[in-house]
Amino acid sequence: MWALTVAAIIERDGRFLFVEETDGASPERVFNQPAGHVEPGEGLLDAVRREVREETGLAFTPEALVGIYQLQARNGKDYCRVCFRGTVPEGTEAIPEDPDILGCRWLSRGELAFAPLRSGLVLRCVDDALAGTDYPLALVAGVRRER
Repeated sequence: MWALTVAAIIERDGRFLFVEETDGASPERVFNQPAGHVEPGEGLLDAVRREVREETGLAFTPEALVGIYQLQARNGKDYCRVCFRGTVPEGTEAIPEDPDILGCRWLSRGELAFAPLRSGLVLRCVDDALAGTDYPLALVAGVRRER
């Protein structure tokens, strides 16, 4: 069974906002975009806004779809990650609300290349965003509830 997740690319002055967490399998700290699972009945855009708020304490404004990625993780699970690029308000400090997030850091692409990452998708999403891979948000339809 696939797990559907969302992630946010947030760039400011050549640095990207990342969260520090553990991968659940070891105590090692790893970096990830603000990201997480889509809840049942939740739209993708609502999910990415919620995840950014929970993991950074910041309001996220999605601006574009970066891509849709498939990953079979080390734990054997299959994930489908929908990654968005967007912004958070200037002059606000990232403070996690989620107790599983150990901290928030702004890292350059160069720093990220040497950092321990949650998965290979972390760097791939940043590189795609840097390459200008943007798709309109209109491609993401809201939740349709049939009656």
